Amino acid sequence: MHMIKNPIVLGTLLAIAVNAQAAESSSHLDTIQQNGQLRVCTTGDYKPYTFKRDDGDYEGIDISMARSLAGSLGVKVEWVPTTWKTLMPDMQAGRCDIAMGGISVTLERQKKAFFSNTLDVDGKIPLVRCADQDKYQSIAQINQPGVRLVEPAGGTNEAFVHAFLPKAQLALHDNVTIFQQLLDNKADVMITDASEALYQQKLKPGLCAVNPQQFMQYGEKAYLLPRDDNSWKLYVDQWLHLSKVTGQYQKVLGEWLALPQ
Repeated sequence: MHMIKNPIVLGTLLAIAVNAQAAESSSHLDTIQQNGQLRVCTTGDYKPYTFKRDDGDYEGIDISMARSLAGSLGVKVEWVPTTWKTLMPDMQAGRCDIAMGGISVTLERQKKAFFSNTLDVDGKIPLVRCADQDKYQSIAQINQPGVRLVEPAGGTNEAFVHAFLPKAQLALHDNVTIFQQLLDNKADVMITDASEALYQQKLKPGLCAVNPQQFMQYGEKAYLLPRDDNSWKLYVDQWLHLSKVTGQYQKVLGEWLALPQ
């Protein structure tokens, strides 16, 4: 066996080994467990996934899943308020360990962060007053100067409108009271994900999801993760897989949505 006698070379090799060991021990997954908290970025304005109540607490499908994820790690949840406009800057600035709350998978987001494995398929459809369903069946019908669109700022709904409905009138509104704009006839159409449209249809009589099985744009939902190491993504993916195969995820969905039998 060849022995290294040069003390400089030996010191360099030892430093490399120590640094490698330190890097390995400071993975994102390890840091979460060491800190005892899971920092969850969420907008709190997107039922049925995330909603901040008047008492300051959160509820929704992904809120329950965040608590489940934290429980699997033996840590507490720290909610980090964000908006659709600031979601990616907050993630890139290291303010959160995961972002949850009905987040759509896009290539633009994928360039800057990791996504977990897919939660569900959930495409864009129109949400309208029930009396107007026949008027807004297609992009051609909606993409007209006289049609009043309303969307939350900064998300994939607004991006869809800019890309496919440039002729229509667009107004930006907060995602909590936006549905009342439709009911009060202050807007005609909201393009949103089928899950949100079906939830609001159930919640607010007078609103109808148009062709919820025929997406105007295919979409998927997943959780957003920092792009720093693979250990954290692998853990989240495995936790999500087990949540699905054990029925835990479906149970949470059933508390919010009328699932097909």
